[in-house]
Amino acid sequence: MSLDLRIISGQHNILDYNQVDNESPIALIVGGTRGIGRAVAMRLAKAGFDLWLTYRSNEAAAEQVQAEVREWGRTCDLLRFDVADHAATQSALADRANATPPHAVVFNAGIVRDKLMFWMEPEEWSQVIDTNLGGFYNVMRAVLVPMLAARRGRIVAIASVSGELGQAGQSNYAASKAGLIGAVKSLAREVGPKQVFVNAVSPGLIETEMTEGVHKESLLPLIPLRRAGRAEEVAALVHFLCTEPDMYIHGQVLSVNGGLSMR
Repeated sequence: MSLDLRIISGQHNILDYNQVDNESPIALIVGGTRGIGRAVAMRLAKAGFDLWLTYRSNEAAAEQVQAEVREWGRTCDLLRFDVADHAATQSALADRANATPPHAVVFNAGIVRDKLMFWMEPEEWSQVIDTNLGGFYNVMRAVLVPMLAARRGRIVAIASVSGELGQAGQSNYAASKAGLIGAVKSLAREVGPKQVFVNAVSPGLIETEMTEGVHKESLLPLIPLRRAGRAEEVAALVHFLCTEPDMYIHGQVLSVNGGLSMR
């Protein structure tokens, strides 16, 4: 049965989902309880998605998002695990995805361990790479085959302007996000024939917990809009990529950075 969802904001015709039993489409949001992930969760819940939200440690934040999503009449399952742990990721996601392939997967897991490379300890390098890049592989291994079998789906990875330009003190983070961009482009070539769309969204300076310690005064003059972005502005683009029916955007890196980087 075709379920025609309507966006609460008044937009129409976002997607016709070929579902059975009038079940709503599911969005898996990895790292979906704070910052950009939280904004994406609220945006997709308002658009009619039921959610699977993953988190690693902050249970209070996860439960708060869950309560807000339920206020919109959507279901919201919380999945607690470390995305850098391959076995834990498979245990949390594989059976779920096999039973009900998610329509949308948003990979927003990310940590920082900023330090100049000559002071960076091996674990500070590997922790960031294992989470930000290895986590993408772990999640895709759990959900990709069911999505391909369903012959539909949207995958959006949250990259970073650091992965496009590089950033002093962030060699580990920039490497992880640059690798994520490469993985997205390669995966897009692999799964496009099955009508699974894969793209990356690359935020610049966004007001979140992750950027609280950033010296914004030195960055704002480099941004033509002269301000940091909001998580909701990133979520708006992710929402478009997850719901737009007239889609020919595939294997792309779409920047949300106020003009900090122009390509």
